[in-house]
Amino acid sequence: MTTQLASTQGAPTAAALGRTLAPGQTCRLHVFDATTRTDTVVAEFDDILFEAPNWAADGKTLYLNGNGALWAVLLDHPDRPHRIVYEGLPAINNDHVLDPGGTSIFMSAMDGHIYQGSLNGGGVRQITLENDVWHYLHGVSPDGKTLGFVRIDTSGSPGRLALIPADGGPVTMVDTGAGHIDGPEWSPDGEWIYFNTERWASEPGHAQLARVPSAAPSPDTVERLASTDTVDWFPHLSPDGHHAVYLQYPAGTEGHPENVPVELVVVDISDWSAPLARVPVFGGQGTINVNSWSPDSRRFAYVSYPVGDGHGAG
Repeated sequence: MTTQLASTQGAPTAAALGRTLAPGQTCRLHVFDATTRTDTVVAEFDDILFEAPNWAADGKTLYLNGNGALWAVLLDHPDRPHRIVYEGLPAINNDHVLDPGGTSIFMSAMDGHIYQGSLNGGGVRQITLENDVWHYLHGVSPDGKTLGFVRIDTSGSPGRLALIPADGGPVTMVDTGAGHIDGPEWSPDGEWIYFNTERWASEPGHAQLARVPSAAPSPDTVERLASTDTVDWFPHLSPDGHHAVYLQYPAGTEGHPENVPVELVVVDISDWSAPLARVPVFGGQGTINVNSWSPDSRRFAYVSYPVGDGHGAG
């Protein structure tokens, strides 16, 4: 385990630009090996709360948000996060996804819009145009042509699955049935869109995992992946399409809150009801909001937020 402070030189300083660590709390960056079932803390920070790793195509770099900015963490030197500087980019949140080519990244910002920027920084391009609407990005199609996001308007309606061309253009709403959805992302072969949904909820917040064919999505073609009493979020498939990891909250949880005991559940996608591994985590929001599998499908990255004795608060 490497324990170092993140360098905040050049980072935004306003607390409003993102979540911050509580007194006595640290941010731990983990890598879990799904083959050997081993977990490694690769870095620990006590000055910035990082969230939602993306694993770069080169297999050597992780990209996370913190303090409203995007940061690169080289796995050879995980104690030295480097802030990527963009021009004209509002503060971002924890919904960001690399393009399949591995040279740029799509980011959801706190003004409600989705932007694209080079991994080297510089100027950005605004993708979405609807104002007074939140666009929470979660997926990019394998061919790089389409973005999948959660659209939430000001009416108080549940989040809906929506698609937009990666170059910008009209938004297509996808009807997946009643109830809030989140975390839409494509399978590696592009045939399916995976997400969590409350369409089967018997009580508020009872999210379950599902998928819908990408070619002809409709409420009738939504498939439930498993039936659990727990609250299940953010299904992420490995690049080879064989395994997945998702975030599991205790029964009765509403939404995907931060700073609570949760588990990361690893499955073979042939049977979502038979976990291969369970990883206890104090975290939730920010832990694994976006796909963080390594290119070789062997490992995934995630973040925990222990307090005091290394576990949860209280």
